[in-house]
Amino acid sequence: MGSEIPQVHIFFFPIMAQGHVIPTVDMAKLFATRGVKTTIITTPVNASFFSKTVQRSKESGLDIDVKILKYSTEEAGLPEGCENADLLPTSRDEPKDIVSKFFKAKVILQEPLERLLQECKPDCLVAHMFFPWATDAADKFGIPRLVFYGVNVFSTCVMECMTLYEPHKQVESEFEQFVVPNLPGDIKLSKKQLPDYVKESVETEFTKMLKASKESELRSYGVIFNSFYELEDMYADYYKNVLGRKAWHIGPVSLCNRAIEDKAERGKKSTVDEQECSKWLDSKKPNSVVYVCFGSMTNFRSAQLKEIAMGLETSGQEFIWVVRKEKSNGGEEDWLPEGFEKRMEGKGLIIRGWAPQILILDHEAVGGFVTHCGWNSSLEGISAGVPMVTWPVSAEQFYNEKLVTQILKIGVPVGVQEWVSTVGDFVKREAIEKAVKKIMNGKTAEELRSKAKALAEMAKRAVAKGGSSYSELSALIEELKLRRH
Repeated sequence: MGSEIPQVHIFFFPIMAQGHVIPTVDMAKLFATRGVKTTIITTPVNASFFSKTVQRSKESGLDIDVKILKYSTEEAGLPEGCENADLLPTSRDEPKDIVSKFFKAKVILQEPLERLLQECKPDCLVAHMFFPWATDAADKFGIPRLVFYGVNVFSTCVMECMTLYEPHKQVESEFEQFVVPNLPGDIKLSKKQLPDYVKESVETEFTKMLKASKESELRSYGVIFNSFYELEDMYADYYKNVLGRKAWHIGPVSLCNRAIEDKAERGKKSTVDEQECSKWLDSKKPNSVVYVCFGSMTNFRSAQLKEIAMGLETSGQEFIWVVRKEKSNGGEEDWLPEGFEKRMEGKGLIIRGWAPQILILDHEAVGGFVTHCGWNSSLEGISAGVPMVTWPVSAEQFYNEKLVTQILKIGVPVGVQEWVSTVGDFVKREAIEKAVKKIMNGKTAEELRSKAKALAEMAKRAVAKGGSSYSELSALIEELKLRRH
């Protein structure tokens, strides 16, 4: 009798930031539902964010585990406990190089990861793009490394074309529009909307890391995208046929969360009682509530928050608004107009801190989403079938805005024109009110919602048995099985 073939074992190694840890945990669960043994590799603080999720998955019969790498914040020159980008201090008194220290500190993890790879000998390592050394680490033990970007294939193609052709160097002014060369869809951008790291002619620590990441990706086994083929087919084909890259589209990975607890407890513990939140939404009419959230990294100044509050109030729309501010001890905060919370009682819900986003977006009462266009949020909005007001801030968010408004045609831009690291371009209340009304009421809202609902159905079909993402995941697992022989 032949011995039984052991199951495929995959290591998942996310960069330490909530926006990347969350989809990686979803991905590990998704692979585990298909009979793969999955292990998430992370540091102690990051593991605490998803320990309950992993425990629930284990109890349901999934073969999923967590391995902890020792991480010394002291050695990295970071404040104690700063193991996640969301935990980095944002105070003006902090040294400006704290983010750069955080990114450089990742190298500390190479040696302990290599020890684990040698000890466990997994069949594959799925590591975030910002671990450029992961390809070499996996190669040492003959293990294929897959890159996880955390972005979509469209913005990856835009970035690639920007690097290859540098069209921004041909324009005279910061606001002059140019077309991204050789890319389908006639995508126009201005210099102001580009990330600093694209425009910078001087090499920085970050641009060095991006260059190393790109070289590392080209030597890797391929790329995994949290997206689905039908959503950006033109760009998936371009990536494969024109750029000559190997990729698998296996998303939306958030759709693997079907239980209420799984939807409610992605990432940190919510600062609002999920049942209270659901009860509040249950009391509202379908498509009557606009959800406003700018992700875990964006910070707005008090003046901008006040404009958002006034824009929401004058729109006359019911809303849930997630704000990264703690409640002050005495009375109303300086970022809220006087008497705002009292006036909005029953009409608006402010969540300070972490919110159960997919639980909210999936509720029938939610009819629109004001978003910073981070890819997780954009894809969660698409999967829930809600039209969006796009308000990009940094990273590749201006590219995502083009996908949502110009290609998918399920959103309207609020009108920001400038890429800024974390704080956000200033937008007046009138623009906020106008954009919110446009996605919530009238003929335009109906058209946007109809397209958004069709995409949501498409997303569900993609991850169902026989769908494109389901089939690509099957093909990848089979390929890894065959590779053993």
